[in-house]
Amino acid sequence: MDEIRISLVDDQQLFRSGLAALIRSVPGFTLQHEAANGKLYLEQLEKSSVLPHVALIDMHMPEMNGVELNEVLQKMYPSIKVLILSVYDQERFIAKMIEAGACGYLTKNCEIEELVTAINSTCKNGFYFNPATLQAMRKASQFKSSDIKNISNIAIDLTVREKEILVLLCKEYTTAEISDQLFISPRTVEGHRNNLLVKTGCRNTAGLVIFAIKNNVFDIGL
Repeated sequence: MDEIRISLVDDQQLFRSGLAALIRSVPGFTLQHEAANGKLYLEQLEKSSVLPHVALIDMHMPEMNGVELNEVLQKMYPSIKVLILSVYDQERFIAKMIEAGACGYLTKNCEIEELVTAINSTCKNGFYFNPATLQAMRKASQFKSSDIKNISNIAIDLTVREKEILVLLCKEYTTAEISDQLFISPRTVEGHRNNLLVKTGCRNTAGLVIFAIKNNVFDIGL
């Protein structure tokens, strides 16, 4: 990917301006949109001929907050990967947004290095889960049934190969790396990944990782 197109949606003018300047200073990053709330951002998207790769979204904003905006983006612009930036670090907020389709969750006091890593990882792997996010997801899954169930709470069976691929996806392996690891073609890997999406009801790789954690297919080791 030659450049990563980024949107920034936050109602705090000073924070948004400072972060915008930082994003512009990173080689390979292009700041495509800036908006003070979800409503204004959706108006910008309607006028865009090319969509951004990643949207950095604050949770608390007037008119349309980050929770509402994420819901709309998941339905109308599923190719845009959402990273939440928030002052809230409570585990219930983190788990809620990840389960709602966000690809990662960062607090606003994170280091710029972590933000850059999160953006790059999200574009490459489809998600970025730091220790706080993994811990929140682990706690959210502690009282789940031992049966493997999809997002509609229906029990499903996964093949040994599907479980292998799911674990490698959780470890941030690319399609090519999984292909090399399991001695199968990239096309076969993508076929298994698509089967996993259908079986689990997940929208994307981030959803598959959440599914794997909640159903104890992947041990996050925390």
